[in-house]
Amino acid sequence: MKKSVSLLLSGLLLCGALTGCGSSNDDSYGADGAQAEGGEAAAGVSGAITVISREDGSGTRGAFVELTGVEEKNDAGEKIDNTTADAEIANKTSVVLTSVAGNEKAIGYISLGALNDTVKALKVDGAEATPEHVKDGSYTLARPFNVATKGQPTGAAADFMAFIMSAEGQQIIEDEGYIKVNDAAESFKTDGSSGQIAVGGSSSVSPVMEKLAEAYRAANPNAKIELQESDSTSGMTGAMDGTFDIGMASRELKEEEAAALTGTAIAMDGIAVIVNPANTLEGLSIDQIKSIYIGDVTDWGDLA
Repeated sequence: MKKSVSLLLSGLLLCGALTGCGSSNDDSYGADGAQAEGGEAAAGVSGAITVISREDGSGTRGAFVELTGVEEKNDAGEKIDNTTADAEIANKTSVVLTSVAGNEKAIGYISLGALNDTVKALKVDGAEATPEHVKDGSYTLARPFNVATKGQPTGAAADFMAFIMSAEGQQIIEDEGYIKVNDAAESFKTDGSSGQIAVGGSSSVSPVMEKLAEAYRAANPNAKIELQESDSTSGMTGAMDGTFDIGMASRELKEEEAAALTGTAIAMDGIAVIVNPANTLEGLSIDQIKSIYIGDVTDWGDLA
């Protein structure tokens, strides 16, 4: 009898030390053993969140802060960007990717078309960041890619614009992971215009514009395209002052820009919220993203 009691007690102590015999005090797991959304294991990383944002003038930042509610109007009706002062500022999409890929505690945002396997895109309000979900409206962090000219373009610039909006141009946009804006576009036929076309602006639009320019040069070798990468505001300013024949913006044109320029939406794009692949968090809500970017949530553990 004494031997049986001793063995029973030893078994109970061993069970408790290892697993708690099927019960758990870890709130990140439900009664069925499934991991609960937002639990400690879901975050995968503990400690201070490194917030990565884009520079002022970036169209991606402008669209992101508007869509997430980070930008709000004050009592005077002025739009105020409430991005936390602790955010690290990256001046290009590639810098955001590198920063997040090299820091397990980082979070950032980029053009969906620029997404690669060095980082992981989070679901937003349960929707995966895919072109299909942008197109059907279930992924709500989405914005247009616009180009703008001062008045109606002429010569080679007009011919290049016609190529972008043609069936061939729109197919390139889709092949690069963006959403084309004209499913019924007609085939392109160049008018053979010659000359140099200066195109500049958004670093988010630049990658697909480079592909479009390469294909257009093959269709019309008489034209030369000079592509300069900066930000959306610089692209619109350059189009207004004549520096660029075509300016690029990864957002809607501002009121003063639209008044001075002729804007054309060439594609739709999602904004992917990205984390390091070591972070096992699968998704966030818009409200959680806002809380991180305005500095209300500063530690990954606060999301548990």
